[in-house]
Amino acid sequence: MITPVVPPASSSPTSSLSQRLIAQAYGLGFDAAGIAELGEPVTRAEFDAWLAAGHHGNMGYLDGPGAELRHDSRRPHPGATHALVLAASYGGREPSGPVARYARGDDYHEVLRERVRELHRWLEQEVGTSIDARPYVDSAPILERDLAQRAGLGWFGKNAMLISPQAGSFVFLASLFIAHPLEASAPFEADRCGSCTRCLDACPTEAITAPRTVDARRCISYLTIELREGIPEALRPAIGSWMYGCDICQDVCPWNRRFSQPIRFEEFQARSFFEEDDPRAMARSVLMMDAADYRETFRGSAMKRAKLWMLQRNAAVVLGNVGTADDLPVLEAAAELHEEPLVREHATWAITRVLERQAN
Repeated sequence: MITPVVPPASSSPTSSLSQRLIAQAYGLGFDAAGIAELGEPVTRAEFDAWLAAGHHGNMGYLDGPGAELRHDSRRPHPGATHALVLAASYGGREPSGPVARYARGDDYHEVLRERVRELHRWLEQEVGTSIDARPYVDSAPILERDLAQRAGLGWFGKNAMLISPQAGSFVFLASLFIAHPLEASAPFEADRCGSCTRCLDACPTEAITAPRTVDARRCISYLTIELREGIPEALRPAIGSWMYGCDICQDVCPWNRRFSQPIRFEEFQARSFFEEDDPRAMARSVLMMDAADYRETFRGSAMKRAKLWMLQRNAAVVLGNVGTADDLPVLEAAAELHEEPLVREHATWAITRVLERQAN
């Protein structure tokens, strides 16, 4: 375990309060914490260029009014001047599998939001008065990784992920926007990726088009989680056995092998459903689910961001890529009987792929 670096004590009340707030965050189990002054993001121009290139795909909430709000982190919560920015590990040391590591436990939004509320309550008790503050966990129009870099938590890897020296990139980011004087942490200025291009080289869909530039339209995470239509046929083979999300560009990062930490929050431990790491077995299970099974299996899970038909579409692609003749009955049932035309089409595609492999 890496011991958190807390700045030396200062005689300034604002500085002392900031240091104690950061120390309290570490005490609650966060892997990294820092304070950022709110304002225009350093990466605003890069963000606008990314949008202009259409790299956000169908994620329209990132453009238009959403983009305007992201142009200045003071806008989402008027009156706030600083943000306590936090990182919590979701376990980069666990084995890879058909579901990305971040989605195997309970929904991180609620788990972390309650921890951040605890810090808000602590801050009010410490100051002795009510403080206008609001927690955000992947739920606000802010450039979170930009804010985290400004708070000193880490640097942008070439896969566009934030890499923290305390925990690598397998981390959730959370923040508490605060309307109260605080002392900002020093930004993380170093770029420690050097000449390494392992993440670019490993991406099977070539979604990382340049260092720190990801075309979401090609990204497996986008295709299996965000895309609400058919997965482009040309990209389906490269998805391999990933049914929900993808960890490839993080798995190959040398810094994750050095920095990644165990899961500290019990809620992020993998649920029993994910003990099945055979992608074929999991895909068959998902294809055979009905609405009640789906609600029961994924209650309180981040995986509910994908509707049941989307998971079944993904499951069909997985079986198309790695399935055998033993998987044909469940695919044939989906191709003939599923109420969603897109699932029927993806299952038909998968059947063709399995039969082609048999013939060869």
